[in-house]
Amino acid sequence: MPATTTDSPAAGRPADVAALLAGLVREPGRPRLTWYGPDHERVELSGAVLANWVVKTTNLLVEELDAGPGVRVLLDLPAHWRALTWAPAVWRAGACVVRADAARAPADGGRVDVVVTSRPDEHGTGAPVVAVSLAALARSWAGPLPRGAVDAAAAVMTYPDALGWVPAVDTGAPAVAGGPDVAHAALLGTALGTAPPAGARVLRDVRGLDGVDLALAAAATWAVDGSLVLVDGGALDDAALERLRTGERVTHDAG
Repeated sequence: MPATTTDSPAAGRPADVAALLAGLVREPGRPRLTWYGPDHERVELSGAVLANWVVKTTNLLVEELDAGPGVRVLLDLPAHWRALTWAPAVWRAGACVVRADAARAPADGGRVDVVVTSRPDEHGTGAPVVAVSLAALARSWAGPLPRGAVDAAAAVMTYPDALGWVPAVDTGAPAVAGGPDVAHAALLGTALGTAPPAGARVLRDVRGLDGVDLALAAAATWAVDGSLVLVDGGALDDAALERLRTGERVTHDAG
């Protein structure tokens, strides 16, 4: 399927991921991402910290894995806060996020140049593998890794806080591949089709989403100067969810 190129951001909205990230640091201490995991861990990232994670991850992708226009990165991550650092980093490098299906293959059957996964043992050796721990604020992968795999938690922290050289983004190249394709030029415009009200504190249940869907929803929220509270609704009863809404000052429920 050809890359979609017709959608564009509304006036006053960031036109690309670089501008989106710049918007996150205009109020650097403001929470932009709060995660309640199924094991009841809570992770909160301010705009400055979130942008810093994306910058470091972009540097790793470009310097170690040659990410750039035309490079396809299989994002085999669940709907988890760590997907919200990796997908924007792939886009900032000008590369393409490829959706993964349950069989660990690209949904559109195309090639894969890099694999970013929380399941490194389930991927072959055809492309470099980056192992992403889902443990709260893990600093390294727990246990042995397949030969040649990159330990994301350890490696990302070695890269600079300032963005290094990145290739120019080819706006006509795919930013998302598989179900359907979306070009870089249309990435934020497509995401904004489901944007919440401007400035909203958004509660979103991650059940039923993959890492790519969650990243697009997050991009839409940040593009309208909002913030996210992510929960696995199956881990909370109604009373706990209502307490969370109040405690996190939620203003918009995305379901």
